[in-house]
Amino acid sequence: MLVGAGNMATAIALAFDKAGNPPVAVWSRTAESAGLLAGMVGAEWCTDIDSLPHADIVIISIVDSALRELAVKVAAKYTDAVILHTAGSIDMAVLHECGAKRYGVLYPMQTVSKNNAVSLADVTTFIEASDDVVLSRVEALARTISNKVVYATSEQRCYLHVAAVFACNFSNAVYNMAADLLEEHGLPFEAMLPLIDEAARKVHRMSPKEAQTGPARRGDANVMNAHKAMLDDELLAVYSVMSDYIMKKNRQL
Repeated sequence: MLVGAGNMATAIALAFDKAGNPPVAVWSRTAESAGLLAGMVGAEWCTDIDSLPHADIVIISIVDSALRELAVKVAAKYTDAVILHTAGSIDMAVLHECGAKRYGVLYPMQTVSKNNAVSLADVTTFIEASDDVVLSRVEALARTISNKVVYATSEQRCYLHVAAVFACNFSNAVYNMAADLLEEHGLPFEAMLPLIDEAARKVHRMSPKEAQTGPARRGDANVMNAHKAMLDDELLAVYSVMSDYIMKKNRQL
């Protein structure tokens, strides 16, 4: 059973469907979203929690701000089911506080979008559970969609989530800054793609510290000052903070 039809819910539903274990039903606040995802995996759908069919495991995969509200309703209906959430930054104990008796977390560590299908097979999936029996079930479930299943506490998962913001969300924002800067001067962002791809490949072969290059890594003040003179206040602030961080890390090498 899947409560949610957003980005992560879609990735999970497709992964379980590929593994031959699709959700029996999909819930969403809107009929359009519920029906679309349910149609992709051959499941029932509804917009009313009370109308959902029986399930042994219920996965809640929705925006963090709505988790508690939905978890209360799910726990009230599915008193004997294992109830899981997929949120990176929310403590597992929230499910217990909402009335769940057997509960846990299934957290695939990946950025996902509805319009960009991503396989979860090689994505590390972090799990946690209320007891060893439930943990065994969650691990077995996770291994049907992921080759890399790792136990992590709620506290550890919060650090994973904030690290992911730095590694993924912030880096993508920097790509956007580069794209805007290039567009302003009639240059294509596509020219950056081989550079971005190689930078990503390098950290598969060496640590991020070892892979660092550029004027801040070299301590080249002349180049950095020239760059700063070319930037508006917003980009200058980012450039300065990032350069200072790189120079500080470089002194630790």
